[in-house]
Amino acid sequence: MSQFNDKASKSIQEALEPLVAHVEQRLEALAGSLRQRDILAIEQQAGDLHQALATAVESFIHAARHGGVPDTLRLRLTRASAQLARQREALARATAALDRAVDVLLPGCLPAARMYSDKGLTLPTSRHDSLSA
Repeated sequence: MSQFNDKASKSIQEALEPLVAHVEQRLEALAGSLRQRDILAIEQQAGDLHQALATAVESFIHAARHGGVPDTLRLRLTRASAQLARQREALARATAALDRAVDVLLPGCLPAARMYSDKGLTLPTSRHDSLSA
């Protein structure tokens, strides 16, 4: 029985390894595009990364239900997820800094009540929006 589990575990690892490697490659490509500030490449790499992550997560879920995911691959995917979070945070900070610079250079071009969400800059729906307790 142990030999069967070892073969199943090795088979799962062999199936998941290229998916994790692809996610890592897409992350590195996105990081390179961000460093080069190539907007078109950033868009392309972000889309490719999204697809790679979706495929990997779906396969990890399937593997978890049918025998488990090796710890080494789980750790690599967790690291990739953390790297993506760091890239997202750096991009959000850069966007906020750019918005502040635009406000200084072109005051009054954007409404004062701007909000940021996980989808980026969100503008209020009306000029009479207010917060209530």
